[in-house]
Amino acid sequence: MTPPAPRYAYLGPAGTFTEAALLACLRELGADTSAELVPYTSVGAALDSVRAASTVAAMVPLENSVEGSVSATLDELAFGSALVIRRELHLPVSFALLGRPGTALGDVRTVASHPHAQPQCRRWLSANLPDAEWVAAASNADAARLVGQGRFDAALAGAFAAQVYGLEILADQVHDVSGAETRFVLVSAPVSPEPSTGSDKTSLVLVIGKDHPGALLEILTEFAVRGINLTRIESRPTGGGIGDYFFSVDAEGHIDESRVGEALIGLHRICADVRFLGSYPRADGARPTLRRGVSDAEYSQAQAWLARIRDGRS
Repeated sequence: MTPPAPRYAYLGPAGTFTEAALLACLRELGADTSAELVPYTSVGAALDSVRAASTVAAMVPLENSVEGSVSATLDELAFGSALVIRRELHLPVSFALLGRPGTALGDVRTVASHPHAQPQCRRWLSANLPDAEWVAAASNADAARLVGQGRFDAALAGAFAAQVYGLEILADQVHDVSGAETRFVLVSAPVSPEPSTGSDKTSLVLVIGKDHPGALLEILTEFAVRGINLTRIESRPTGGGIGDYFFSVDAEGHIDESRVGEALIGLHRICADVRFLGSYPRADGARPTLRRGVSDAEYSQAQAWLARIRDGRS
């Protein structure tokens, strides 16, 4: 009997940048062309489908080069049943203003979009639609869908969403900063990481527990003394009260590398909790510059030296 096609979740509905990222990632992976792409109304719902084994993986947005991190994704990965990042993908993001056929720019009184889109187009909206009211939607494609239903006059979304929802492009290349891109991640249930490529990231959630002087320095030291560069670190509230935070971290390197493995051991000793979110290939292909003393070969040499000392050999 033919096995069912794999199902992949994404932040929907159809026509989102997240769907475009998922399609690009599946092409890159050479995935089964019969795979079913399943839209969900929120990041949490998409990730919960993976936790429930309804889908094999979910594509969700993690951060934008203009607006910063997507807090819903950071929080969903930090709490609940563990998940891991398998791939990351950087997708150029440029918005179009979409409206129903026959709509003129001067007719627009309401503009809907995902909350991350509006700040990227704030100055454009102020200059071109100063009297229009902005309204939040679950996603940019959902904003386009609502415009198609007559709920709002226009939506900020990818130009490709116009055809999906029977809309026209009222203005293209709508943004305040050119060259913006969004980082998306493909998330699955926990599995053993794929082998190191030499160009990898490791993502972690670190909970310091009781706050104390030097707590952040202790965390950073575990990385710094091993020559591990952090590509992103930020704090998020745990929900336990003002001043109670966890740190979301992306570090260069792979868990199979000695320097990264030792850093994780050190973090496990000093943190109240460490959640491993995966080691995976970097989207930009950049390779870290290793200073003296932190390569796997040098770690092996140091361990062999220590073993000789312990055995009474010089």
